[in-house]
Amino acid sequence: MSNTWGENVKLTVFGESHGPVIGAVLDGLPAGETIDWNEVKREIGRRAPGKSSLTTARSETDSFTVESGFYNNHTTGTPLCVVMKNENCRSGDYEELQYLMRPGHADYAGTIRYKGHNDYRGGGHFSGRLTAPLVFAGAVAKQLLRQRGIVVGTHVLQIGSIVDMPFNPLGEKVERLQALTAETLPVLDVAKAPLMEREIAAAKEAGDSVGGTIETMITGIPAGYGNPFFDPVESRLSHMLFSVPAVKGVSFGDGFELAAMGGSESNDAFYYDTDGNVKTRTNHNGGLNGGITNGMPITFKAVIKATASIAKAQETINIKTKERAVLSVKGRHDPCIVLRALPVIEGAAAWTILDILLTQQS
Repeated sequence: MSNTWGENVKLTVFGESHGPVIGAVLDGLPAGETIDWNEVKREIGRRAPGKSSLTTARSETDSFTVESGFYNNHTTGTPLCVVMKNENCRSGDYEELQYLMRPGHADYAGTIRYKGHNDYRGGGHFSGRLTAPLVFAGAVAKQLLRQRGIVVGTHVLQIGSIVDMPFNPLGEKVERLQALTAETLPVLDVAKAPLMEREIAAAKEAGDSVGGTIETMITGIPAGYGNPFFDPVESRLSHMLFSVPAVKGVSFGDGFELAAMGGSESNDAFYYDTDGNVKTRTNHNGGLNGGITNGMPITFKAVIKATASIAKAQETINIKTKERAVLSVKGRHDPCIVLRALPVIEGAAAWTILDILLTQQS
């Protein structure tokens, strides 16, 4: 088992949901880079729970300590290690779950994989709690990318049956992408936000949960980055994105809608703009051809399934008694994980693009 990902810049995530700490090691960051820690704190705060009735009541400050790799206001080039304390655990909520397998969770699969030695409290290492260090890494990566003219932005495209308007595939202004990070429920059509909130509240009232879709745009990345066949940009991003708990689908550009298009429609025609730069008239392919960037914005959608922990009674099994059981999950859980997943998806994308960028430039 490996918890390390990346080629030139490598990310290792460690800890469990109810252990003393969680954290990450960021290895391969260039020396001499400046990092605004207040900006990192703000990014982590976007993912933090307990901020509204739309998220779990578990309250974590997600304060962090940088143990190495940063000195005199610059990265040193050696591994940057961050540690975050788990401050608001209620492990007693999970005592009965040692043998009762929660539907939709990794309890059963993890028990089999690790022969019963996995930490089951709060999902252990499978928990969404482990996305906090990923947001930290992404926040660092976003700053390094921004210094190179590359910006990553996200919005909620869908919650349940409510759908927001999509990004302009030809690109959004940097100011608009950055402004979305200040919103609790970032949408492009502000009229959709209260409808989405109502959808979440209804699921919570019913003891249920609801999923959705996050749309991401990456602007400013030049043409020519990536590799064909086994290591395209799509594969690299998908690999990292599917590491985020609850992600069950990823598509680029128009994605599955391309199946209904003819080539004359789905092909993105090239032209020279007034400054002599190569552009495409459309961006059905999400800024990627043959697994390589073509200079247009990279766009993708990530499907986030409904939170698996719900109060509604569900059929399950007791692996100790080998009997059928009924389970109503207790504790504090998000009725919709999409809102807190936004900075996680951003962070995952930013770290991947930084790795692609620095690997090809090395």
